[in-house]
Amino acid sequence: MAGMDDPQNEMSYEQIEVPDEGEAITAEGEGLSVPETPVIPIIYGDGIGVDVAPAAQTVLEAAANATGNDISWMRVYAGEHARERYGEEVHLPEETVSAIRDYRVAIKGPLTTPVGAGFRSLNVALRKKLDLYANVRPTYHIDGVPSPVKNPGQMDMVTFRENTEDVYAGIEFEAGTDEVEKLKRFVEEEMGARDVIHDGPVGIGVKPITEYGSKRLVRRAIDYALEHDRESVTLIHKGNIMKFTEGAFRDWGYEVAEEEYGDEVITEDTLWEERDGDAPEGSVVVNDRIADNMLQQVLTRTDEYDVLATMNLNGDYISDACGAQIGGLGIAPGANFGDLRCLAEPVHGSAPKYAGQDKVNPTAMILSGRIMLEYLGWEEAASLVREAVEATISEKTVTYDLHRQIDGGEKVATSEFAEAIVANIETLA
Repeated sequence: MAGMDDPQNEMSYEQIEVPDEGEAITAEGEGLSVPETPVIPIIYGDGIGVDVAPAAQTVLEAAANATGNDISWMRVYAGEHARERYGEEVHLPEETVSAIRDYRVAIKGPLTTPVGAGFRSLNVALRKKLDLYANVRPTYHIDGVPSPVKNPGQMDMVTFRENTEDVYAGIEFEAGTDEVEKLKRFVEEEMGARDVIHDGPVGIGVKPITEYGSKRLVRRAIDYALEHDRESVTLIHKGNIMKFTEGAFRDWGYEVAEEEYGDEVITEDTLWEERDGDAPEGSVVVNDRIADNMLQQVLTRTDEYDVLATMNLNGDYISDACGAQIGGLGIAPGANFGDLRCLAEPVHGSAPKYAGQDKVNPTAMILSGRIMLEYLGWEEAASLVREAVEATISEKTVTYDLHRQIDGGEKVATSEFAEAIVANIETLA
């Protein structure tokens, strides 16, 4: 491969074609060394992934080119395309995981997760195998996108959702199995929790929340807030009921804030008890809210919140609720981060009934790619993507989902929408 001297990048894969051009992104101290033309793995994903992923490639490559860089895409496989290529039982090939690990920054489309049966989530498997412990979802309104709320522009929050614990730990036992009966006996007889579980079939799940997982997630959220001049980080939990799991998340979050950041971070209690609400300039205020109340707060006090730090399940609920205010999950971007690794992905599902029709909205995957560009340090390219997407939608050049909600405008295909964004990138650059 051209320009690739690092031994870790002299990789060979059975079913993955490594591009001739481009270089690998490598670790350099506490940061990344990003070449002018990085090799970036891409998973198209299931269903509409075949439409939105190529559209995202077109836009992201145009933004890179407009700012003096390029992207060398490397197609890797998961889900239905992996089964076609590797065999029916292979949903997530090990070499796909290895390629993302080797090249450090990647992007993927939606992957189907069956409900109630079949394999567990491939999205979760990728996050756990690569230790991508922070699922980050920036939620902001794009001018011109129809919204169910009066002032969608007030929504500008970034959710940091823990990605490896809570329900994603996958410790769950099916009703009627020997395992669930053994666990039920242990809970009742050894732990003394009698008269809690009803008679009859029962499914039991275990909810681990660790100090390690909680603190590294909150630390990442606070670091982001400091780096991006955000005013607050809100710890979201149900600690009034689950005192030793969700309550512990809250307590460990405050410990990080109080013990590791000095005057850069101040807790809400200290802010009012000692400073009468006057925060030091440039500092971040850390507070906490009960999860169910926060679902109300994001709607009724939208502009009061900045960065949200949550456990897994609460983060899923709250980030989706935030996404509704900006026009739905078809617009909402996301990315998963570990230590010097990023896997960008849209929030929405695979919508298989629309697959291959070149009609769905690729905005969420394009804006997920924008997060990836920011992570590469390509701030100018990332800004161009957002500005060009906004310009295109404001001109009412939109896919069918938005066209049916607005007056006038031009309804275009997925690929045509991407081409319109590229035209605006060229105008704005």
